[in-house]
Amino acid sequence: MMSLSGHIFHNSFTADHKPLMGEAPEVRGYFLGCGFNSAGMMLGGGCGRELAHWIIHGRPEKDMYGYDIRRFHNSLTGNQCWIRERSHESYAKNYSVVFPFDEPLASRNMRKDPFHQVLMEQGCVFQERHGWERPGWFNKDGPAPVKDYDYYGAYDIKKNVNYKYNELLGKEYTFGFPPHHDVIKSECLSCRHGVAVFDMSYFGKFYLTGPDAKQAADWLFTADVNKKPGDAYYLAIGGGVAEHNWNHIKSVLHDQGFQCQLTDQSEEMGMISIQGPKSREVLQEVLDADLSNEAFPFSTHKIVNAAGHQVRAMRLSFVGELGWELHIPKDSCLPVYSAVMAAGAKHGIINSGYRAIDSLSIEKGYRHWHADLRPDDTPLEAGLGFTCKLKSSIPFQGRDRLEKQKEEGLRRRIVCFTIDEKVPMFGLEAVFRNGVPVGHLRRSEYGYFIDKTIGYGYIRNPDGGVVSADFIKRGEFTLERMGETYKAKAHLKTPFDPENKRVKGIYA
Repeated sequence: MMSLSGHIFHNSFTADHKPLMGEAPEVRGYFLGCGFNSAGMMLGGGCGRELAHWIIHGRPEKDMYGYDIRRFHNSLTGNQCWIRERSHESYAKNYSVVFPFDEPLASRNMRKDPFHQVLMEQGCVFQERHGWERPGWFNKDGPAPVKDYDYYGAYDIKKNVNYKYNELLGKEYTFGFPPHHDVIKSECLSCRHGVAVFDMSYFGKFYLTGPDAKQAADWLFTADVNKKPGDAYYLAIGGGVAEHNWNHIKSVLHDQGFQCQLTDQSEEMGMISIQGPKSREVLQEVLDADLSNEAFPFSTHKIVNAAGHQVRAMRLSFVGELGWELHIPKDSCLPVYSAVMAAGAKHGIINSGYRAIDSLSIEKGYRHWHADLRPDDTPLEAGLGFTCKLKSSIPFQGRDRLEKQKEEGLRRRIVCFTIDEKVPMFGLEAVFRNGVPVGHLRRSEYGYFIDKTIGYGYIRNPDGGVVSADFIKRGEFTLERMGETYKAKAHLKTPFDPENKRVKGIYA
């Protein structure tokens, strides 16, 4: 821990240069509206209005997730070193240009999963999310470890020299394709054509147990999750949103009076995802279970042995391929990983990171939280109606709103766009239909398999009417990037594997 003797920070700057708002995770009914980073005059009006709505109705009207205090993990908010370093860097970079793939240098290595060292030795370039170090991409020129924060050489602290990680970040400072565009391409195509391993250990891993667990699950989740009667549920939740989900679930349990417990096992388990057409051949050597479609169908899970260690295997994919996730107790992580890599060697198995996941997932049309999906979007608008048990009579939170929206028709909906020109897009690009602005992209990535830039955005009908399939089909769309306009094709279904064959193991 670094001491800055003689220097007292007393300012309004927060760890990520955004305000702290919403209900405090520790105390129900205690709301924050502070940390405005010397921009209180500018932000006060809108934030004040949203905070008032939040207090009265339990949630704001607009998407305030980026300002919500629950965006930070509880292990960080009480850590003086994390607060001091991160708020210093947010102040130092106050007026810096924000590049698409930048990462903080302050307060790193706070949460490391069991695979961290072995992946770093293989050239892993890490990203920081929720305090965790998660794999971004794999550098071919050897390790690029993240060093202790040097305060950019201030306060008589020696500046880091020969800092490979910082140099790699600096090369990312572009609005064009990054210099390692081809490295991410090879990670993506190895997954599409062969097999790749993704370390997803930063996921939140919670257990929901107790006499009312089934009742709570019915109310909390839009889908019918009761395949078998049970009073225990295992929840694997995207790492960056784990704290937000934890607090939301706890609040609902409290408000509804459900007799059940939520237990956090995130630090006790690791998770690797083995994906690609050759994943079954690799895992059949490692797991003591029949992995055929009949014995282990898509979207099922089993407790199995992997190289002599008990793991939970789930046949799921966030990249659109045949594959399994292995949820592994902490002490078994490295032996299981070693066994997978040894079995995969003859199949050309590679490590792959989240930059590849971003590309592969958008290509398949899977939604990312707070890009494709925000608190102000509904499942119907997001094309996720299939996750809602509307055909059953089971009540769930938000059901009445969805039924009303289904009846009235959608005034906005998410659409996939592709362009033929080889230019990158990053989200926020304007969407025009017949020359009239109708929305903007929420997220965009390059799709290496279809070899096109892909973007997803919500569009509205300029006359306020329903956005029908016909409205989308009949429109001529363009996307605007930095003043340049590009012809775009709108897709009602994902252009990659629209029939969903690959996740079922069907490769033509």
